[in-house]
Amino acid sequence: MSQSQPSTNRPMSPHLQVYRWQITMTLSILHRATGVALTFGAFALVAWLVAVAAGPEAYAAAQACLHSPVGAVLAFGWSFSLYYHLCNGIRHLVWDAGSGYSMKGLYTGGYIVVAVSVALTAATWAVLLGGAA
Repeated sequence: MSQSQPSTNRPMSPHLQVYRWQITMTLSILHRATGVALTFGAFALVAWLVAVAAGPEAYAAAQACLHSPVGAVLAFGWSFSLYYHLCNGIRHLVWDAGSGYSMKGLYTGGYIVVAVSVALTAATWAVLLGGAA
């Protein structure tokens, strides 16, 4: 085997098998996933708005979808995605300002983002469900 050919029994670049799982990895992946979820949710929001404009029958059908168990789970996930992506975006702006780069700052900021996202989602749904009762 020549020196110019890499060994095939190891990863060519850093890989999930090499690194220990960390919250920073999870939050990065979650930020990307929530961005995708927000895109699909935006299409669903537009579809709902079109149904509102199309008349009572279309609106009733859209509401039936939204109030179904699957629709409720998707709406809950979309609201969490919105809050998480917003909070993590603010965290990135703090980083852009040059703050929060220490290991303690990275972890603390991550936990704060998750806690605030969960709290905002819970508060939103408490208001929505409390207002419907």
